[in-house]
Amino acid sequence: MPSIISTGPSGTLPDAVDHDEAAELSDASEIRTFLIGETQHGQRLDRALAALVPEFSRSYLQQLIDAGMVEVQGRPVTKPSVTVHAGESGRIELRPTPQSQAFRPETMPIAVVHEDEHLRVIDKPAGLVVHPAPGNWSGTLLNGLLALDPRAALLPRAGIVHRLDRDTSGLMVVARSRAAMDALVALIAAREVTRQYIAMAHRTWQGADTRHVDSPIGRDPRNRLRMAVVDLRHPGKPARTLIEALDSNETGCAVRCTLETGRTHQIRVHMASIGHPLVGDALYGGAEAAGLTRQALHAFRLAFVHPVTGRDMQFQSQPPADIVQGMSLWGLDYNCA
Repeated sequence: MPSIISTGPSGTLPDAVDHDEAAELSDASEIRTFLIGETQHGQRLDRALAALVPEFSRSYLQQLIDAGMVEVQGRPVTKPSVTVHAGESGRIELRPTPQSQAFRPETMPIAVVHEDEHLRVIDKPAGLVVHPAPGNWSGTLLNGLLALDPRAALLPRAGIVHRLDRDTSGLMVVARSRAAMDALVALIAAREVTRQYIAMAHRTWQGADTRHVDSPIGRDPRNRLRMAVVDLRHPGKPARTLIEALDSNETGCAVRCTLETGRTHQIRVHMASIGHPLVGDALYGGAEAAGLTRQALHAFRLAFVHPVTGRDMQFQSQPPADIVQGMSLWGLDYNCA
């Protein structure tokens, strides 16, 4: 019997934040039988099942046990800690998780700035999650791309080669063919894709107008939901951002940030580390202000050499209304030149 549980396109985005699996039960199911072997003799039921049904996490299998979806020797077992013995047989009712069903087409408006047979450049609005993850198994850009282009289903991650945070707006390039995808990934890894952002930050800018931040970023050892500038005692990856002050006053500042690497939350972390958290970025010390309730960050410029035609490609996107209004209220000139 073929399994109804699928995992969708393989692979993860570079530098993606790790998430715990958040499984929920659905109505569809698959019955699978098992036999406890000598290697599982004397183990907890959940641990034994993790070895016998290795494609699922132990935490998810515990949920199935708790929900009464597992029988041993013909009797329902609802405690993961029950000890099992060699020769015992059982059955488990496998129900797909939201994660396994995440890669489905969903029609949604997508602002396409450029399109050819090899790639698309899109202008992502704030609030749109790029890739399915716990808490957002549907309604993502990936789901929209699958509906927009049937060929996207043939590509890992529907052709997504880099991402923006949910509440960051702006330009992204998405591949439409495997050759273009592999080439774009290589270009990004070689730092040959220019990605520039406009940001609005707290506090008056101090010092030189241009600042090069070269500080490694890793998981915040005190809060795993955050990233942080780390030292040699904690694992991290090199991260470099060129930050240019565009305007500043007693209220705050407008800056242009150019990514030289592409770490998770890089601009947000680096700006906070130099004392200028982004407006609206509560995770990294920013506060809501000037009408902004999300981080004031917009990917306004994207440039690269077309991976197939070799043409120079340059795109620019004006900041959305909330950032424009916020800059105006604070009397800041951002000038996306």
